[in-house]
Amino acid sequence: MEFEKDILELEKKIVELKEFSEAKNIDLSGEIDKLKNEYNEKMKEIYSELGPWDRVQVARHPKRPYTLDYVEHITTDFVELHGDRLYKDDPAVVAGICKIDGKKVMIIGHQKGREVEEKIHRNFGMANPEGYRKALRLMKMAERFNMPVITLIDTPGAYPGIEAEKHGQGEAIARNLLEMAGLKVPITAIVIGEGGSGGALAFGVADKVYMCENSIYSVISPEGCAAILFKDAAKAPEAAESLRVSADSVLELGIIDGIILEPVGGAHRNYNEMTENVKKQILGAISELEEKSTEELLQDRYDKFRKMGAFSE
Repeated sequence: MEFEKDILELEKKIVELKEFSEAKNIDLSGEIDKLKNEYNEKMKEIYSELGPWDRVQVARHPKRPYTLDYVEHITTDFVELHGDRLYKDDPAVVAGICKIDGKKVMIIGHQKGREVEEKIHRNFGMANPEGYRKALRLMKMAERFNMPVITLIDTPGAYPGIEAEKHGQGEAIARNLLEMAGLKVPITAIVIGEGGSGGALAFGVADKVYMCENSIYSVISPEGCAAILFKDAAKAPEAAESLRVSADSVLELGIIDGIILEPVGGAHRNYNEMTENVKKQILGAISELEEKSTEELLQDRYDKFRKMGAFSE
């Protein structure tokens, strides 16, 4: 990433010094440690000053942990469930029953894919209507068996293709919003990467909504906003500033309940630390929400979303 140039230079120096030390059998541990300390300080400095557009780049980092990475690190006994029972299965959405520290939950999330073939298979995390209908089917299953629902949001947006529109993309998203508002089990949503438009919101009507520190949440991508408002997608950085996409801005607006801290340098630099942070937040949210009666849960969820956007003259 553009803002990491200084970090990359230090990384190269550290590698070169290690290789020279090994090749010449010279002890340069003192110099290497000095460079490592400089590297760590520089990393902290850069990541403490990231702007909205920088956060967008980190949120989209190809090595950032995706839903299946969190499933691997924080769950046990995961059984993936497929299909919407209407048309087909959508690989852009992964879901299943699992345990988190022995607690049975239904986990549902977008999956982008890493290698080219997987990206195409997963449609870059952009779900078709079948993905949202699969998610809703499993939310209803969780409700029947009294299991908390966990959603992990990471999508540029719902797939805008012709076939998706023919199959009722708008209706599928709207149906999820409606049904999630009245689901009689605790729902915890976490934006782990990109939270784009209605494709993200279809998983986001929850009792507790959190964002990872370097994730983004917005009604439209900065590029899409720039293309519409400025007739120039190259003005995406300016659009990102205006959209207030970063976690701290979204928290300030009262749209989310908290921010999950990431390792210095982003979630992609330390999966173990990042997934552990997410796990603690999930367990804390479930513990808090299970103290409420069903009536309290539904009323608080309703009030939470009704007060968004309220203003006084």
